[in-house]
Amino acid sequence: MDDRRFGMTESMTEKKIRTRKAVIIGAGRVGSHSALCLMFQHLVNEIVFLDVNEEAARAQALDLEDLASGLGDSFKIRVGDYSDCADAHFVILTAGRSRRPGETRLQMLDGTIKVLDGVIGPLRESGFHGILISVSNPADIVVEYLYRNLGLPRGHVFGTGTSLDSARLRRTLSGIINVNSKQIQAICMGEHGDSSFIPTSHISVQGIPLREYLSLQHSSVHDIDFNDVMAKVRESGSAIVSGKGCTEFGIASVVAGIVQSVLHNDHVVVPLSVHLDGEYGESGISAGVPCVLSDAGVETVLEIDLSYDERRAMRHSCDVIRDYVEKAMGPAEG
Repeated sequence: MDDRRFGMTESMTEKKIRTRKAVIIGAGRVGSHSALCLMFQHLVNEIVFLDVNEEAARAQALDLEDLASGLGDSFKIRVGDYSDCADAHFVILTAGRSRRPGETRLQMLDGTIKVLDGVIGPLRESGFHGILISVSNPADIVVEYLYRNLGLPRGHVFGTGTSLDSARLRRTLSGIINVNSKQIQAICMGEHGDSSFIPTSHISVQGIPLREYLSLQHSSVHDIDFNDVMAKVRESGSAIVSGKGCTEFGIASVVAGIVQSVLHNDHVVVPLSVHLDGEYGESGISAGVPCVLSDAGVETVLEIDLSYDERRAMRHSCDVIRDYVEKAMGPAEG
């Protein structure tokens, strides 16, 4: 049993965190648009870019400074080094190449691990003890790699996981049942990838179970093909990558939402990729599950009741993740 759980260790309380300081590792399109969303929502007042291409990172910072001048807040945006992580409230990891058309996220593993090997040591040595939000793919394997190597509480190391998949799911369902997507409660779970699944037994419209809602509406839609819905959710990211080379706006919005929930201590339920320690019968991997998000990061992993088929889908997805985790790092220690 891992003893890090969700709390702070004694050594982590020695250095004060500078609230509203974010270090973004990777100043490419996802990193820069994450910065943009944080700025537009006035969530942070200091952003530090870290990137192997310092010239490009400096250009991003200068461009965003032009934006900051018109927003009214006292933003500080610059290129720094890993010492900036020591007092950062957030480190947002976006480093790594974009997914190529026709490529799965899992096929990005070797290249991403090489990038992480250059990040882990300096980040650990910096004394960072804030909240680490991972965006890099393959999402779940990256989160597990970070968790095992950084020595932080598991509530402080998590990934965006199936949050974006869930947003795409709600958008897809909105078009099918003709209701505002904000009224739909529905999530994807498991891998942020092709083995993700929808726990359909938990879908509701403003608290009304989906089937009951459809009957009350006398809707022409009586039965939804969730295999087709899941295919559309999975294909959404691929279509964006095929058309423009990467996804950036949706995931940046997810990052900003996470930062806001932590800063405001919102206690919202969000599907995130986090290390599992017995939940859903799984250990030694990270996967997308519903979590309570607060100023402590992931405060609680919610183990919702799944149907028989959903439990099988969760087990299959976790097995896919585990295979790749063991290829990258070997089996977890008991």
